[in-house]
Parts: sequence; C-alpha cells; structure tokens
Amino acid sequence: MRIDPRTLRLFLAVCREGTISGAARAEHLSQPSVSVAINQLERVLATKLFERNRQGILLTPAGEALKIKAQAVDSLLISAQEEIKLLAEDIGGPLNIGGTPGALASVMGKVINSFSEQYPKFNLRIIECHDAKAQRLLKSYELDVAILTSGMTDSPEDFCELPVMTDPFSIIVGQANKDLPDMMNLKQLAAARWVLPDKVGGFRRQIDALFINSDAALPGNAISCDSLLTTKSIVRSSDYITILPNEVVKSELENGSLRAIKIEGIAFQRKVGLLWLAERKLPAIAQAFIDHTVQCLDV
Repeated sequence: MRIDPRTLRLFLAVCREGTISGAARAEHLSQPSVSVAINQLERVLATKLFERNRQGILLTPAGEALKIKAQAVDSLLISAQEEIKLLAEDIGGPLNIGGTPGALASVMGKVINSFSEQYPKFNLRIIECHDAKAQRLLKSYELDVAILTSGMTDSPEDFCELPVMTDPFSIIVGQANKDLPDMMNLKQLAAARWVLPDKVGGFRRQIDALFINSDAALPGNAISCDSLLTTKSIVRSSDYITILPNEVVKSELENGSLRAIKIEGIAFQRKVGLLWLAERKLPAIAQAFIDHTVQCLDV
C-alpha cells in the first residue's frame, strides 16, 4: 500500500506541533482524524513512528528517518504546485536583464535553455553594462533583474541582492605563453602584459583584491577592456594575459585555445548575484526568472 501525501503532511504537522491535538488545530481537523491517519501510517510502514509520554510525543528512529524523507516530498509537492500555477497563469511578456559580461555569461548559459522551455512566451532583452549603470537602469525600470559580481561591498540601498554562484579565478593565457607553469604567484608576473576589466565595477575590484592578497603590485599599464569576447581574443592571439573566472572560458579551456594557470596561495572566488529594485513589484516573468535561477543553480 502506498503512502498518501496528505497523511505525510499530517505526520509533519505532528512533528512540528509536538502533539496530536496541536497538529489537529494547525490543520483544522479533529483530533481523532489525525490519530487515525497516524495509526494508518504506522500500519502501512509496520513500525512505530512516535513514543507517547506525559509531555507529548517523541519520534522513534524510524520516525526521524521518515521525517527527513517526508520533508523532501513535501518540498517537491509545494514546488510542483508553484510551477503548475505559473504555467496556468501563462506567464510571458518582456524580460529585461542586464549586467557585467562575465556574470551574464556564467549565469545565462546555465539557466536560459531550461527557462525558455518552461516559459516559452517571453521576450528576452540582454544589456551588458557595469554595476553603476545597471543600478540606474533598474531604478528607471529599464531592467528587471541585473546579474553582477557581488560580495565586495554591502548590498546597495534600495536593492535586493541574492548570491547565486561562485567560481574560482585563474590566470588565463594563450599559446604564446604555453611554457608558463600550471601554478604561479602573481608576483612572478610583474613584467607580464595584462588585459583587465575597466576599474569601474565589482568584477575589477575582485581582481584587484587578488593582487593585494598576493602582495603583488597592481598592473600599471594594462589594457582596459570590458568586452569578454575581445579580452579572450587578445589573450588567444598574443602574449597578453588576463584573470578570469574559469566558467567564462570553459569552452576555450576545453578546446585548448586558452589555458588556465592556478594562482598560488589564493583560494579567492568570484561571486555572482542577482540584483533587483526592492520597492518594485516585479513582473511575473522576472520573478519566475529569479526563482528558476535559484532552482537551477541549487542556491
């Protein structure tokens, strides 16, 4: 005989409230109805789930084991109900997302395929921009959600920020630097030619923090480039080097056109988060994107 999900919810209510009567009140049922459901569950499982005493009830080892599984099942059912509700509402319309190139590449590549399958009626517009511009566009409602490097400063006022992923930084080189070792300290690269993001924005602040934590001087004559595509092209075809999160050069690392060198003595990781205007009631499709991203990236 299979377990009825409704019975599992009553079981969880008893666990939560600590008594049969408390669970009955919480679920707006009679006490005998809850008792019958628990007794039926124990018969199906052929084991006692609770030990009863004057203070209330205590879970048996079997009850503890069932509680973990029941919570997982209940969570899945709630999630399924929410997804079905969204689908029933036929969510769609324009979705405006902006952010820094690396952060956009890291997140969108992981979520867009499954999101578009679940919500096929949306029209996506993506804008690459630095942090300050993204915040301005959020405030003017020209963006719904921004995807940015996060964690270097407190969350800006007027915004909600949700960290969604981390990714280790590496020194990225092309074939011209094929003889460099697989691990280096940034001090060893004092004479190297660098191409780095513009100094405006959290991504560059995290890279600067890598140099500071390595007690290495910041590159003084680096090419300033906010285009991820151009940065990778320069490094691939010259002896310039850069620092990037591994995720944004994943395909180049796999095909061998670029190589990642570990940064010695540094466990620093790039953090990426979602940002949206706190006072704004987001369009349903934007809220669905946030929820879907959290689910996909297992936040």
